[in-house]
Amino acid sequence: MPPIENDTGKSELKSRIQQLIDSNQVVVFSKSYCPYCVKVSFRLQHSLFCPEDGTSYQDMLLEMTGQKTVPNVFINKTHVGGCDKTMQAHKDGSLQQLLNGENESYDYDLIVIGGGSGGLACSKEAAILGKKVMVLDYVVPTPKGTTWGLGGTCVNVGCIPKKLMHQTAMLGTAMQDARKFGWEFEETVKHNWETMRTAVNNYIGSLNWGYRVALRDKNVNYVNAYAEFIEPHKIKATNKRGKETFYTAAKFVLATGERPRYLGIPGDKEYCITSDDLFSLPYCPGKTLVIGASYVALECGGFLAGLGLDVTIMVRSILLRGFDQDMANRAGEHMEEHGVKFLRKYVPIKVEELEAGTPGRLKVTAKSTETDEIIEGEYNTVLIAVGRDACTDKIGLDKAGVKVNSKNGKIPVNDEEQTNVPHIYAIGDILEGKWELTPVAIQAGKLLARRLYRGSTLKCDYINVPTTVFTPLEYGSCGLSEERAIELYGQDNIEVFHSLFWPLEFTVPGRDNNRCYGKIICNKLDDDRVIGFHYLGPNAGEVTQGFGAAMKCRVTKEQLDSTIGIHPTCAEVFTTLEVTKSSGGDITQAGC
Repeated sequence: MPPIENDTGKSELKSRIQQLIDSNQVVVFSKSYCPYCVKVSFRLQHSLFCPEDGTSYQDMLLEMTGQKTVPNVFINKTHVGGCDKTMQAHKDGSLQQLLNGENESYDYDLIVIGGGSGGLACSKEAAILGKKVMVLDYVVPTPKGTTWGLGGTCVNVGCIPKKLMHQTAMLGTAMQDARKFGWEFEETVKHNWETMRTAVNNYIGSLNWGYRVALRDKNVNYVNAYAEFIEPHKIKATNKRGKETFYTAAKFVLATGERPRYLGIPGDKEYCITSDDLFSLPYCPGKTLVIGASYVALECGGFLAGLGLDVTIMVRSILLRGFDQDMANRAGEHMEEHGVKFLRKYVPIKVEELEAGTPGRLKVTAKSTETDEIIEGEYNTVLIAVGRDACTDKIGLDKAGVKVNSKNGKIPVNDEEQTNVPHIYAIGDILEGKWELTPVAIQAGKLLARRLYRGSTLKCDYINVPTTVFTPLEYGSCGLSEERAIELYGQDNIEVFHSLFWPLEFTVPGRDNNRCYGKIICNKLDDDRVIGFHYLGPNAGEVTQGFGAAMKCRVTKEQLDSTIGIHPTCAEVFTTLEVTKSSGGDITQAGC
């Protein structure tokens, strides 16, 4: 029988399929020669349905379920999926629940807890696939009372305002360079914090509104309320007026993200701010102490110094823990050369207010990590950037039975982002052992929705994720740090090719000669395949993105050597790397 193409035939076929599903406890659409179908049939102890006009059935099933492959399994009118989904359902116990008729009617197919980048991506994708979806998002105010709109950390108090303020600082440097290129303007140039803050926050406000419109257009129900599990399939949503509403769902996705960690010392929450407060701070912070050595600490300290402020960064141990330490130290040295002061091997023990104001005056007492020395210093603003904590401790996960790492609040998941509770998934920064990056959360959210509701099998790839730290001299990386490469493969089995370089745009102003740096780490045991990429210089994100794609394609040193560089650019240095670190050869560059 040929495929049915007219509307009447399609309608009749859809009715036949729906009748089969509605009138049988178990329906397995299959092909007689398919081994996966036989496997599912054996597991379900049920015969297979192999229609003669299989192509027509498959096309209609694709339209109805998003899945064209066989077997295509339905139990008690619920679409289970293919072989892998059925076997997983058997493993996690949900298959037996369906066979026992324990398929309750819920308010929603999917409830996403958290309106950040990952949660929004997952919810919109699920809605596009025809599911009834709710998103709950609620921002608990900071100790300083700061709050924000829909979109999560990245949009409101992370990547977006950070990059815009970093750009503000770079424009200041560009103005200094401009005179050397012949631009003439008044000697007195000053920065207006209020103008910058208003412009940045207006842009963020437009993004907040855009996210709300996008959810509405895709029929996702957005509720501005704090979600808390009270049963495995039921949550309590509390809005800002304290009104409680209850909702149920067949599945849940946790996407609650993280918030800055405080120090637990006298005066930290009373007098200090975090990155959650900085980007909407209504006044210029003045002389600032940044506590921490995270990428947030260095980025914020870097752009504040670029605005002309007096900035000190207090570091307990190393810079950028988890990143390549050679690169981290080079980024820190550049900051020091350009006026940022570092207090190394100290930790704060007390913060006191000397004078209230906008800004006021604070006294910070700190202790050496190596001796009993105590030091004191006065600052207008103290910014804490010592890491972030997962927002998982107050959403009732114990009532849902979800396992959480008690030490860090992170949630362990399998390679499909599934928690130990089969119908509850988690994505984004709250995952244990995964990247805390916005694009990763977005990718994971989209792919999760497609696996749940479109029959897809594609999983999020957490390997070779490119990223950039927006320090004054930007640092981009992809793959392994040098330390990790040595740990995994051994010093003798890796080769590091590296070079300093001087961007052409730096030459006329005469600054930062041979301060930019690039290196690749190659695996000798695998045709000198590039397993680590590191770049310190202008436009690091733009440079690193392309090399990240190359590493996904398993690029080798030979392939980089045979690639023609674009001249004059910074990125071309990776097509001409000749000196190995082990040789100790000179890596400075004199010019073109």
